[in-house]
Amino acid sequence: MVVEVWLLAAVDVALALITYWRLPARELYNVSGSGIEGGLSRALVEANFPAALIAIAVLLAVAPRPRWLAILAGVLCLVVAVPGVVDQNNLDAKPVNAVVAAGVLLALVLTLRADVPPARRAGPARIALAVALALLCAEWIAAALGFYLDGVPVLGWVFQTGRQITGHGPVHPAVHHGVHHGWQGLLLILTVLLLTRLPLRPWVTPLYALLVAYALGNIVNDGFEEQIVERGWAHSDFPSVLQPAVNWGWGAVLVAAALIWAIWLRPEGTERGAAAAAAAPRE
Repeated sequence: MVVEVWLLAAVDVALALITYWRLPARELYNVSGSGIEGGLSRALVEANFPAALIAIAVLLAVAPRPRWLAILAGVLCLVVAVPGVVDQNNLDAKPVNAVVAAGVLLALVLTLRADVPPARRAGPARIALAVALALLCAEWIAAALGFYLDGVPVLGWVFQTGRQITGHGPVHPAVHHGVHHGWQGLLLILTVLLLTRLPLRPWVTPLYALLVAYALGNIVNDGFEEQIVERGWAHSDFPSVLQPAVNWGWGAVLVAAALIWAIWLRPEGTERGAAAAAAAPRE
């Protein structure tokens, strides 16, 4: 499970590098560089968010040793939460982003070397949920690759992507090329779907529930603006939840986290999963 999670983070960073390298900054979002410099800059920022949250999730699941190095990796990753380290209004890399990336790299090394317990098999419901989420986030998968869905059967009809929007600020495509926080939310949920196949300590599960709720909040915020508000079907957005704030969006995230924990990740379910994992062959 650990390798699969790190592959998700690696794909994200690689897509940022390639897409921001090959496309001019004017087709992207809040970046100034282009070419190899622009690609490396955006990849470093992506190695902060969402990679630092992914790294913390893996550290919580695996608890590698030596413990002091794992704590150091987690502290370095948590720097991403400091305001301004990753700024949605300016996504060019800053020196502090190297600090967070160092924490992610340390977490990668420690967790790949750790003795990971056996994982449960992925059931049909888990696989179906992952596929459904990927389809829901198809617009951002295409954007991360640097393409629109215009002309794609079914998806091109469901999602508006390349259509020029004129009623909300300067004229712009409905879905800009490059990374979106809806895509990042998908990665975080897939991370939890993978890691919850491992036996988990009870105190970890509320944190995972909050991570899933946070990811869902970002998916709803991004999609509601691009597919609902910009079609003129609503006049106000779902509030941004990228940063902690006092708004009803964060209220919804906290309520969703409690429900996700109670329905899916409560300790009783985790204990049953741990017992099943102990009896299952290692994958």
